[in-house]
Amino acid sequence: MTLFDALKAEIADEWQAYVRHPFVEQLGDGTLPLAAFQDYLVQDYLFLIQFARANALAAYQSRGLADIRRAADALEAILAETALHVRLTESWGIGREQLEAAPEKLATVAYTRYVLDCGQAGGLLDLEVALAPCAIGYGEIGARLAPRLAEHPEHPYRDWIHEYAAEEFQQTSRAASDHLDTLTGGTLPDRRFQELVTVFRAATRLETAFWQQALDDLGS
Repeated sequence: MTLFDALKAEIADEWQAYVRHPFVEQLGDGTLPLAAFQDYLVQDYLFLIQFARANALAAYQSRGLADIRRAADALEAILAETALHVRLTESWGIGREQLEAAPEKLATVAYTRYVLDCGQAGGLLDLEVALAPCAIGYGEIGARLAPRLAEHPEHPYRDWIHEYAAEEFQQTSRAASDHLDTLTGGTLPDRRFQELVTVFRAATRLETAFWQQALDDLGS
């Protein structure tokens, strides 16, 4: 069992609440109100800026070229991911300047700063575990939602689902999971594992709150 699978097993209920959140299910069915998706995507762009910083921090904390290269690859993947956000928001008449000037909402601040704090107060493994619900969880969500595209030829969120179901992102997710195992060195004392469970649980709950934020603003 990978470390990521072991962490998911420890917080099974919280994980399902995240990956099968009503926001995700409505997005997958194509029934999510456009206003909720727009709100989410603007916040997710701001979210990714902070995640880019987190991966830069991961590079700084790395002690070898392999880990530095891995952090650089993850940073590059995030920068590429923002292209989807810019393309979609521009189609709604929201330019890049307006996008970057949007205020961060509370759930956006909460998760992104939590991740950065994990990296600063802990170590590289703590940081990567805090990143995992996003870095790996989005791949799981994308793969699960992808079959729904065939059922809905005019799916309004096709581009988003395709982004995270595509092999490129799936490879990035697998690499993130493999990296967690590499960082443990093959062994992990139970006390240390429980520390990581605490980090992973908090990060997953904060990701769930990030979905809910977009629905709350609609009064859902």
